[in-house]
Amino acid sequence: MASYTHGHHESVLRSHNVRDIANSAQYLRPHLTAATRLLDVGAGPGSITVDFAGVVAHVTATEIDEGALSLSRRLAAERGLTNLDFSVEDVHALGFPDHSFDVVHAHQVLQHVADPVQALREMRRVAVPGGIVAARDADYAGFLWFPVLPELDRWLALYRAAARANGGEPDAGRRLLAWARAAGFQDVTATASTWCYATPAERAWWGGMWADRILESALARQLVDEGMASRSDLEDISDAWKRWAEDGDGWFLVPHGEILARA
Repeated sequence: MASYTHGHHESVLRSHNVRDIANSAQYLRPHLTAATRLLDVGAGPGSITVDFAGVVAHVTATEIDEGALSLSRRLAAERGLTNLDFSVEDVHALGFPDHSFDVVHAHQVLQHVADPVQALREMRRVAVPGGIVAARDADYAGFLWFPVLPELDRWLALYRAAARANGGEPDAGRRLLAWARAAGFQDVTATASTWCYATPAERAWWGGMWADRILESALARQLVDEGMASRSDLEDISDAWKRWAEDGDGWFLVPHGEILARA
């Protein structure tokens, strides 16, 4: 089983907590109704999950362990939502009966799992016939930014190396269609969308988040512990993120692949 490269440090959750349907699942929105039963695989801190709960009949949220799942439990309780339940699950072998959900959704999950094709097979199994399996993943090799800073090139190379060492595939976005076809889906719509950070506020948030994340998250510990980088290297990268955030010309693009696959 692959391990989760980012971990759950505050600097990671700072990024994940802003995700919602509008910025992360808009491709799926037209297929959601007030009668939809939705499985949210890898719910993380639950910000997309609770947004789904405001649209559909019922949401089941999963995570790989209770510690991770407690994040979405807590947010749902804070929002006073009652149309959710929670289950610790491995996406490679989901514990739900066949044909349990109208929509099965995974956001930024398949890039972290050991066998994304098997994960998609399981997602298909628990979807009703004709139901939708939806997945969206970033593609790290497609990240673009300006100004060009060598430390950020180093950051990207280190992240991709760490993710692969953990058994994941950081360039997942471009592979989603191929993985779905390999999993046996015949009817797949593949699209793409982006996040773009270019305003002063966006740069301060994205750059500040990564300036902290490269020093304090599970990724930082892995890079040092496995000898991929020194603490000094990571401090240089952190400083570069701060310089990027402060530059009025700063611009950053995160591309995503998306699939809507009919079960």
